[in-house]
Amino acid sequence: MPITILDGGMSRELQRLGAPFRQPEWSALALIETPDLVKQVHREFAEAGAQVISTNSYAVVPFHIGKERFAADGTRLAGLSGQLAQSVARSHGVKVAGSLPPVLGSYRPDLFEQDAARGILGVLIDGLSPYADLWLAETQSSLAEAALIGELLAADQRPLWLAFTLMDDGPPRLRSGESVEGAASLCVQLGAKAMLFNCSYPEVMEAAVAKAKEALGDSQISIGVYANGFTAQAEEKEANQDIQVIRDDLGPSEYLGWAQKWVAAGADMVGGCCGIGTVHIRELAKELI
Repeated sequence: MPITILDGGMSRELQRLGAPFRQPEWSALALIETPDLVKQVHREFAEAGAQVISTNSYAVVPFHIGKERFAADGTRLAGLSGQLAQSVARSHGVKVAGSLPPVLGSYRPDLFEQDAARGILGVLIDGLSPYADLWLAETQSSLAEAALIGELLAADQRPLWLAFTLMDDGPPRLRSGESVEGAASLCVQLGAKAMLFNCSYPEVMEAAVAKAKEALGDSQISIGVYANGFTAQAEEKEANQDIQVIRDDLGPSEYLGWAQKWVAAGADMVGGCCGIGTVHIRELAKELI
């Protein structure tokens, strides 16, 4: 089956290029201060073989850029992230995924509040809408997070991809403790075109893909994986509190080895998340398509 190659993580590539990079702004800081470097990262991923590039909107949320800045400038910054991605996508023949993050904190389903999340997501959707070829709900820790995005985009005709983050050990399950099968059922219910797993260890992905493939049956929903390169993080940390350490055992060839296992288990979309860069994506594109 044909494999779609996704891009990799934005933040560490920005850091590699010398962009400003710190918490709490994280990858949004480059969007604010050095947007040309954001565009350069998109271009390098496309040239490495990525067929889909994601907007640099993941950190355009109040707990990263501040409530006042988000209220005043959130729509414009989201739109800028879409414009930068689209300018590269149109010149390189790739698609733009409008990135919709867990707006109240990554890996923290306990922080999710529907009313608060609804307003933030509305700003991101408004800003990204002119530029997105598809919607990518990223790092969803619970069914409630993903269901809200599905609700907000119910009238939108563009493809919806739902990407879930998994617990780092034990049988595959969302960080909320909910099952992969439950997530698959939600994807079917919402009419999603793809179910993905992201921002989790490579080691937990193969079993999740197998469970998703079985649960999705003949639904024709694609399955994707883009793992991160993080070392372990304590679950009780505040949302995006630190800049995390990247593993030293996930070079391009090692990451390709994991990706080949995901494909064998049923994935037809592969890319990378935090710490997985252009060198990894180039290796995936060379070997998988």
